[in-house]
Amino acid sequence: MAEFATIADKRAIEEAGPWSERAPARTLYELLTATRNAYPDNPAISFQLLSGPKDPAVTLSWSELHAQVTQTANLLRGLGVGEGDVVAYLLPNAIETAVVLLGGAVAGIVNPINPLLEVDQIAAILRETGAKVLVTLKAFPKTDLPQKAARAIEQAPNVKTVLEVDLNRYLTPPKSWIVPLIRPKNPAAHGAEVMNFNKARAAQRADALDFPDAEADRVAAYFHTGGTTGMPKVAQHRYSGMIYNGWLGHEILFSADDNIICPLPLFHVFAAYPVLMSSVASGAHVVFPTPQGYRGEGVFDNFWKLVERWKINFIITVPTAISMLMQRPVDADVSSLKVAFSGSAPLPVELFHRFEQATGVNIVEGYGLTEATCLVSCNPPAGEKKIGSVGLPFPYTDVRILDCNADGSIKREMDVDEVGEICVLNPGVWPGHTYTDPEKNVGLFAGGTHLRTGDLGRIDADGYLWITGRAKDLIIRGGHNIDPAIIEEALAGHEAVAFAGAIGQPDAHAGEVPAAYVELVAGATVTADELLEFARANIPERAAVPKHLEIMDELPKTAVGKVFKPALRRMAIARVYNAALADAGLDAEVVEVVEDKRRGLVARVRAGAGVDRDAVTKVLGAYTRPWEWAD
Repeated sequence: MAEFATIADKRAIEEAGPWSERAPARTLYELLTATRNAYPDNPAISFQLLSGPKDPAVTLSWSELHAQVTQTANLLRGLGVGEGDVVAYLLPNAIETAVVLLGGAVAGIVNPINPLLEVDQIAAILRETGAKVLVTLKAFPKTDLPQKAARAIEQAPNVKTVLEVDLNRYLTPPKSWIVPLIRPKNPAAHGAEVMNFNKARAAQRADALDFPDAEADRVAAYFHTGGTTGMPKVAQHRYSGMIYNGWLGHEILFSADDNIICPLPLFHVFAAYPVLMSSVASGAHVVFPTPQGYRGEGVFDNFWKLVERWKINFIITVPTAISMLMQRPVDADVSSLKVAFSGSAPLPVELFHRFEQATGVNIVEGYGLTEATCLVSCNPPAGEKKIGSVGLPFPYTDVRILDCNADGSIKREMDVDEVGEICVLNPGVWPGHTYTDPEKNVGLFAGGTHLRTGDLGRIDADGYLWITGRAKDLIIRGGHNIDPAIIEEALAGHEAVAFAGAIGQPDAHAGEVPAAYVELVAGATVTADELLEFARANIPERAAVPKHLEIMDELPKTAVGKVFKPALRRMAIARVYNAALADAGLDAEVVEVVEDKRRGLVARVRAGAGVDRDAVTKVLGAYTRPWEWAD
């Protein structure tokens, strides 16, 4: 295991030889086979349907996981999935989810889809990727996922086969007897053939592939970014990037003796690559508790007992989950813990210290993105951890802070601690080919090589990377750029605030003005006026003080805990426009805010009978954001 504590250590690893000579395998199946050969009887993956520390669990050894991945790949090839064909999965976490992710990437191109998306969005992704096969749940109590899948397939006739996973196999009597009696009906109006996944898989050969493994690097996964508008961007990942993520985990951190708990979803790159691929590369054992992970019933209440049960060494988490965990006592033996990894969003300093005091272990913050096949940097576990920084770029990752033109040509490289756009090149970046849609790759690469992340950041004198905001998230108030991070960081300093999200809301005079949305710590009480007063005292830039502050029961978030700012923008647009229409005495209102591929967020307005439409046009014409009639 290589030392990775300073920027000098990063360079020393790179000087041992180019990445092409150090890659542990050419293909995913080759890597998995090597780990199976090295640790055939070691536990590879565990899953428990329920969250209790004594609830039943299923564990596969590396031999068993290898066999099931082999069977799955053979099944998919038999169903017509070649190297350039797509198998999608719409699944919560389970043993089968990991098996399909790996087996799908061996047979063809695997396409994980977020189960929380709506039917139209799921269908759009299925059409965009041209998926031939969809793996999803068999109808099961307390989930509508199979019904959503069936309706999505009706809109995606390219799907020819549906493979169903029955979660009932994880239950024990009497619950397993009851499920078939209360199982919801799932009438399928589509024409795809429906098969039982585990039954079809078990009928396949398990000792070897029925087809030659890929001979060279190729695209093996499609991950959608967002997909919340019905017009998803689909990033494509090659074996080289997937293996690079796994190699990093093994080279720097994980060994075959380690146990990792990952309550994050396997449709997201964080769980798929830094966790599962690192496990495949190192032989570490990864535990997935409940289908919904952190969202699962009782997971937060039982979390520390699960750490004790599985003798967990590494926790995979996100700031929202850390906040919830810190509202519960550490009521179990957690002495096995070494490190907790946090990603997806910045971590408040106070939360960092509370976790450290409660558990005795440090949180390591990192940075990655779907377009780079995930990993970019992290605070070195064995080195200095700068709270608020996302650490040192990983070996074989080149991070540059640049000022670019729209076409990707470079104006200049920024100096130490000077903010610019974070641009990345590593084995997970495929210059010119990040997205399946060639138009979306235009202007995406600085100087033709480095992926433009759209994140604003700086690199300090020690080589640590700091993210200061999203380029597209900048609030432009009368031509003055405001970084929302300064608003969010100020509000996060209030003891009652768990999370804050700042956006630019439409303004008839300045174009945009800052607005903030806040989620409180459980049990805390504070008013919006009190928070605004706190903001005025702690935001260093007067123009950045929010013109509107709203306390919500829960901020809208992505499945991995990021504050979902498009939802906040939609709310702000509707609120501001409706207030302007009401003030003008007009019987009209915004009924929805939709995303248009070219215009961005568009307000759709419905007018009452006899309303003066010209007057509505005049009122809304004072704003820069587009709108249209809904009727």
